Amino acid sequence: MNRLVIIGNGIAGITTARHVRQQNPDVGITVISAESDHFYARTALMYIFMGHLRYAHTKPYEDWFWAKNRIDLKRAFVNRVDVAAKQIVCDDGATLPYDALVIATGSTPARFDWPAVGRPHPRRHGQDLTGVQGLYGLDDLATMERDTTGIRQAVVVGGGLIGVEMAEMLHSRGIAVTMLVRDPTYWRSTLPAEEGELIGRHLRQRHIDLRISTELREILPDASGRVRAVVTTAGDELPAQFVGLGVGVVPNVGFLAGSGIDLNKGVLVNEYFETNAPDVYSVGDCNEFRGPVTGSDGATRKPIEQIWYTGRMHGETLAQTLCGRRTAYKPGVFFNSAKFFDLEYQTYGTMNATLAPDESTFFWQHPRQDQCLRINYRTADRSVVGLHALGVRLRQAVCDRWIMERQSVDTVLNDLQRANFNPEFSPFPDPQTTSTESRKSWLQRLFA
Repeated sequence: MNRLVIIGNGIAGITTARHVRQQNPDVGITVISAESDHFYARTALMYIFMGHLRYAHTKPYEDWFWAKNRIDLKRAFVNRVDVAAKQIVCDDGATLPYDALVIATGSTPARFDWPAVGRPHPRRHGQDLTGVQGLYGLDDLATMERDTTGIRQAVVVGGGLIGVEMAEMLHSRGIAVTMLVRDPTYWRSTLPAEEGELIGRHLRQRHIDLRISTELREILPDASGRVRAVVTTAGDELPAQFVGLGVGVVPNVGFLAGSGIDLNKGVLVNEYFETNAPDVYSVGDCNEFRGPVTGSDGATRKPIEQIWYTGRMHGETLAQTLCGRRTAYKPGVFFNSAKFFDLEYQTYGTMNATLAPDESTFFWQHPRQDQCLRINYRTADRSVVGLHALGVRLRQAVCDRWIMERQSVDTVLNDLQRANFNPEFSPFPDPQTTSTESRKSWLQRLFA
């Protein structure tokens, strides 16, 4: 391999480039992005808007890093991939040949055909109005900055992680925010009802008008083509000069249509990140595994995982194959973390919104209703399969080990102090009891 081309400068693409360069000092590496000149931390976008960071602070590497490591950066949009000629064609007319191509184009906000009722202008859908958008990249951030200047009211559609980020961003500017969540509790596709209700209380305490079991029906324009209000499925008309779309993301693969590369929702790959096209690979948010991928804990992972740290793992693994050591992807115990305003959330292992038939659960919630811990375990042998923590900090290495070693829920509860990573670091007595109620009382003292 003499020429490696990577489309996309997010965490998956850049990790691939870095790890290939570490192992191969001679291969030519070109990274193409239409979004930005340099790699930046996409998860920090909200903090730029809120004034906590500047864009320069979100770049993990100095601008000189790329030339020093002989990683060429090209700012362009890729129009198409010619797998027969083994080249890509950019919007500026340039063609780049490759010996190996890595598609790492990430995601794009999901969009739906909400009507723009009564619109006196040619825009077809309400989502096309000025002031209606999702949040994924720098262009979205710039548009949000422009379209929220001087406004008073906003509606955020969707109850996932992007939705709550947009709500916090708007709230930080003194904008009144209403959130529309179609499920009976917050993020019901991922969280059991108790956790969803806890988050809902937290958001309302921060003056977010959270409306559950409510969907967006119509988006209403003003005479200029800007959003002025929305209509919910409950029939309420809510004034809004901005509508944030937090209804998820989809793989950014539209430019590959007709290329001959197999697509479903994402770019279809095997466990080596290989597509059906010779010497073409895909990593990160935009790929989709053809068959089941099993983690080191034996759990089956989702075919599309749009998470920052899995993108990094994809890049690290693919670099091994590109450098001559064909390596299958073998993820560890699933992990993710987030914040709902100032409520921290962690999840480890297999944690579904509804228990599997062979699973049981231990659930504790502080009487203040601002912290909770859930441990799911196999009913037959009581071995732990996963944990949820809200308002409680746990040590990842300890939780990973519990799941990998199939420790029993009793062992985990008796050893829970070892995972406590709350700021106080105070010593606590071991819970020398097997009573569920006594354990919950002890947890109250442990995480108070």
